[in-house]
Amino acid sequence: MTTGTRQGRIERRGHRVATAACWLGVVPGAAWAALRLAGLERGPLVQAVAFTPYVAVGALAPLVLALALRRRWPAVVAAVAALALIGVVAPRAFAAGQPGADGPTLRLLTANLLKGGADPRTLVDLVRAHRVDVLTVQEFTPQIAAELDRRGLAELLPYRQLNPEVGTTGSGIYARFPLAEVGVRRNQGFFFTQAYGTLAVPGAPPLRVESAHPAAPYAVEVVPDWWTDLRAQPPATPHGRLSVLAGDFNATLDHAPLRALIATGYADAADQAGAGLAGTWGPYDGDPIPPVTIDHVLVDHRIAVRSVTVHDVPGSDHRAVLAEIRLPAA
Repeated sequence: MTTGTRQGRIERRGHRVATAACWLGVVPGAAWAALRLAGLERGPLVQAVAFTPYVAVGALAPLVLALALRRRWPAVVAAVAALALIGVVAPRAFAAGQPGADGPTLRLLTANLLKGGADPRTLVDLVRAHRVDVLTVQEFTPQIAAELDRRGLAELLPYRQLNPEVGTTGSGIYARFPLAEVGVRRNQGFFFTQAYGTLAVPGAPPLRVESAHPAAPYAVEVVPDWWTDLRAQPPATPHGRLSVLAGDFNATLDHAPLRALIATGYADAADQAGAGLAGTWGPYDGDPIPPVTIDHVLVDHRIAVRSVTVHDVPGSDHRAVLAEIRLPAA
């Protein structure tokens, strides 16, 4: 065998290895893009899909590799996958057009209190400093209910519909304005409760507010409960009463059932304000979990969103979400 023949075999083998490496890098991103676009998350994939924004950034690496190695078809597939993932994620970082609402401004804060372990002083300080009009809480316990009032929440937000329970299932709504048609409903999944009521804001139509808390898909066997609870959330009524859902949805905008709920006539406030990539949960229990956005304020599409910010609350694994919105005039 001549030296030239050996050299040719080595080059061909190297070419095949490089091509295989490109495809190995490209296929996961392409599969993820297909999964996300088709809404096919099931079982353990439900948790994985929450990290789609990170995968969208990582999808650029196989594209760069394929281009560097001049592998045309891997580069084409990598480019399509990267563009698809970035296309669904990137708009969350940019403010969207708003409806022409010309009524009063409302400031709404939502917070998961982690079995009542959140610092009540921080929460009351947030309400006071930002002149919050409505506060929705999840994992709301009798102990933190008493602490919040002791620190002045009763004077700041005197109207309420509260269902404190020991553990994770409690829920509540506090408001600056009168509440009517109040109640509490219990989800089928983890039996989380959801307090609700209709807010009478001067100068605006009646506004239904609910503290949302569907089941968490923390294990494969409870994913059906997660689907059930998200599907049972009250849909928007785009030709009827204004509605807001605010709370811990245990789902991101990359999860199909949350997108289906929004499609009934809601808008995600953070997405509308260009703050849709701000993480609201994680790390958890010291585990190196990158933050994901599972706490949301969903507003009727007739409501304008002026701003959304997230705030640390010591003692909770969630960040509170503050949305400033403008309602249509009465």
